[in-house]
Amino acid sequence: MSVLQTVAAGVLGMPSFKGGTKSAALGALLHFTIAFGAAIVFFVASRQIGFLTQRPILAGLLYGEIVFVVMNYIVLPLSALHRIPPMNIGLFITGPIGHPLLVGLPISLAVYYLAK
Repeated sequence: MSVLQTVAAGVLGMPSFKGGTKSAALGALLHFTIAFGAAIVFFVASRQIGFLTQRPILAGLLYGEIVFVVMNYIVLPLSALHRIPPMNIGLFITGPIGHPLLVGLPISLAVYYLAK
C-alpha cells in the first residue's frame, strides 16, 4: 500500500501517507494512467520513427530508460513531492534495470506485434 501511496504523493504530497486505501487507490489509478500514457507516446512515435518498430527490443530498452529519467528527473521534481529521489539499490533495481525490462520492453513488443 505504501508504494501506491508514494505514487499518489506526487499529487497529494505527504498527506498521501495518511490517506489509507483511498490514497493507495488514487496511486494505482495514477500509476496505470502514466503507464498507459507512456504506451500511447511510444505508439504515436513509432508511426513516425521506423527504428522503434524495426528494432523493438533495443527501442524498448532505451524507451524504458527514457521513461525512468523523465519520471525521476522531470516529473517528480515538478510534483507535490518536489524532489529527485536519492539513488539507492532499490531505486537502481526498479529504475535503470526495471524500467527497460518491465516498462519499455513490453510496450515496444506490444506495439511491434499489434501494429503489424
